[in-house]
Amino acid sequence: MTSNDARLRERAAAVVPGGMYGHLNTAIFTPGFPQFFERGDGCRQFDVDGREYLDFMCSWGPVVLGHRHPRVEEAVAAQQSRGDCLNGPGPIMVELAELLVDTVPSADWALFAKNGTDATTQALMVARAATGRATVLKAKGAYHGADPWCTPIPTGTTEANRADLIDFAYNDLASAEAAADAAAGDVAAIIVTPFKHDSFADQELAEGVFSRGLRALADRVGAVLILDDVRAGFRLDLRGSWETFGVRPDLTAWSKAIANGYPLAALTGTDALREAAASLYTTGSFWFSATPMAAAKATIETLRDEDGPARMARAGTLLRDGLREQADRHGLAIRQTGPVQIPWLAFAEDTSLERAACWTAACLELGVYVHPWHNWFLSTAHGDEDIAAALERTDIAFARTAARFGAA
Repeated sequence: MTSNDARLRERAAAVVPGGMYGHLNTAIFTPGFPQFFERGDGCRQFDVDGREYLDFMCSWGPVVLGHRHPRVEEAVAAQQSRGDCLNGPGPIMVELAELLVDTVPSADWALFAKNGTDATTQALMVARAATGRATVLKAKGAYHGADPWCTPIPTGTTEANRADLIDFAYNDLASAEAAADAAAGDVAAIIVTPFKHDSFADQELAEGVFSRGLRALADRVGAVLILDDVRAGFRLDLRGSWETFGVRPDLTAWSKAIANGYPLAALTGTDALREAAASLYTTGSFWFSATPMAAAKATIETLRDEDGPARMARAGTLLRDGLREQADRHGLAIRQTGPVQIPWLAFAEDTSLERAACWTAACLELGVYVHPWHNWFLSTAHGDEDIAAALERTDIAFARTAARFGAA
């Protein structure tokens, strides 16, 4: 019998270019991943054929409290009963901006948008408006969104879209300094992620000398330091992901986890950039919708009240320790990289991703949704029992992988 998922793919192919697009297109994954999902509940998702998965992708990051979190859904329902997309924003916009300013030490103001790409692009605009310069320094291979200036697949773009970008190597301060020198006094901004999370590669935590060095470099050349906290924001530290280094950016881009799955992004910044931010024309038809803002306020308050980052760190540590013990027991060499709240697992000597494909396919069949080449995400809904249930299944997946490839 043809599955519901297969029928939906066939219908989508007739009306959607390529049948799907972007990072949600399972055609670019290893085989077996479902394309369409019916619902989510806590740390579980259910596809359109009724299969249940322990979810370690969290909708690629936005779900930080678990699917359909009661406090968030209550705030959403209350706001929807009053209105969502109105002639102007609701009072919730001011309340959310105040909450961000109170929560994030580097934030004196906030602007809102819909996607992480909106926020990073706004950040570049603010930096250029403030400095009167054009050049932006960025880490080579870093993902900052899908606009022409930053999309990882440049089809449909021109060389001019990227003419004002200069790359440096992540965690290599000398490389960043050389890039600044190459700009010859024209550096408007340095944009950087809080850790290196490129796909198909080990994640790399930022080094203190690098993060503090970028802060000093930006100050020395009169540039704006932008932290792209879209992926990591609110999972590592509610105050901002580089607070642990004592590094405060001039601008921070937020999205993904800000509203527990409701569409919202934010840009926060310092008073020194307030006038430049006010000078922009940047907007969208749905940017001021009240419902996602209500969801965001409830999300951030819940993370604050329940110490969400610490809860996710506990779950992530249990998962990482369990996976390491299982791999060792089965004679499989693995690498686990990145923060425990945003983990990734790779197999040694697996450049073709055959082992990763085998293991993740087995996990999927057993009801654990992980990914072979993109980092995963934890949520506060991942409790000890959920991690234990997942580890029972990943152990079987390791056994199958060892049986196929042998100890390595």
